[in-house]
Amino acid sequence: MLGLRQNLAQFILLVAVNALVGATLGQERTVLPLLATDAFHLDLYTSALTYILAFGLSKAATNYFAGTLSDRFGRKPVLLAGWLAAIPVPPMLIFGPAWAWIVAANVLLGISQGLTWSTTVVMKMDLVGPYRRGLAMGLNEAAGYLGLAVTALATGYLAFAYGLRPAPFLLGAAYIALGLALSVLTVRETRHHALLEAKAHVDAHRHAHGGLTNREVFTLTSFRDRSLSAVSQAGMVNNLNDGLAWGLFPVLFAGSGLGVGQIGVLAAAYPAVWGAGQLFTGAASDRWGRKWLIVAGMLVQAAGLAIVAASHSFGPWLAAALLLGTGTAMVYPTLLAAIGDVAHPAWRARSVGVYRLWRDSGFAAGALLSGVLADLYGIPAAVGAVAALTAASGLVVAFRMPGRNHGTR
Repeated sequence: MLGLRQNLAQFILLVAVNALVGATLGQERTVLPLLATDAFHLDLYTSALTYILAFGLSKAATNYFAGTLSDRFGRKPVLLAGWLAAIPVPPMLIFGPAWAWIVAANVLLGISQGLTWSTTVVMKMDLVGPYRRGLAMGLNEAAGYLGLAVTALATGYLAFAYGLRPAPFLLGAAYIALGLALSVLTVRETRHHALLEAKAHVDAHRHAHGGLTNREVFTLTSFRDRSLSAVSQAGMVNNLNDGLAWGLFPVLFAGSGLGVGQIGVLAAAYPAVWGAGQLFTGAASDRWGRKWLIVAGMLVQAAGLAIVAASHSFGPWLAAALLLGTGTAMVYPTLLAAIGDVAHPAWRARSVGVYRLWRDSGFAAGALLSGVLADLYGIPAAVGAVAALTAASGLVVAFRMPGRNHGTR
């Protein structure tokens, strides 16, 4: 049977699993930018951000294959493969003698995140059916980013108390072990729920029927469908500014004299608000519609980034982090739910994979663009440029995405 209430136990379990997925990523959020400058003495921002570039490229590519593989072999095998890919990451971060080891660890982390996070998204869509999709995505993304935020704060404390290595990454190793155990022992396959939904599905339009090839799904999601393509570009820009925040914010804050503890608070505040806010924004998009929540969220993010660029102290930066988190919370689950509104259940996993391919390529684009701009003009100029790009992305959604509300079907 389809529905959140009918599948509540398995849904809650998948929420817990995704919290561990997010926490696994959170082990790097505070510590790695500092490790680049303090332990490996990387002075150029472009060089220091290579780990985000490696992470973004590997995760983006893996997202695409996660959707295809989960349609072919089932969701659970892909989830397990993702956890297995994460096992070498903490030892490489702890013992890596050269920066190349850190970059290689992030390639593996990107593969792991692409497989695990994509699959938990698809499995929740499978379970709830068409009517509570925004709520389901809000709960999924909230769990992941709250896990990330708590871990960013915890690793900041561990780094302050015990040093940058190994203590913060031991926490990541524990998350990986627990996530793998839960996935092996308790998670059940959900692909049959999607097949059940497909029997009663009404196509969004004549091009979105259930018999599309992989190439047709890619083209429709990326370019042809106005909703799917608008969502894909907004997702990419959203993660572009997140890649900037991940890589440059700790360096900016440290350069202004903030301690590791304060940097940890700022690194955690943004994903904490992002995570908690999605408990409400996902359900709100079911009631009020997707389009204008996305537009407003992109503009709020742009405002937060502009404040970061113009400020020089902890207080304004904390306010900016809260704004950035709020805007991202408005956007993140809503974008995923909008994909599910249009995509046919027969190829929904592949469409989610294509969307996440574009979205997470934003990490790589953000690392490259912000690194080059920061090297040439300084970090505030890089942040200001990305703020303008984020506002422009919101306007693209306003003009391109149709205004109809799928969320109340």
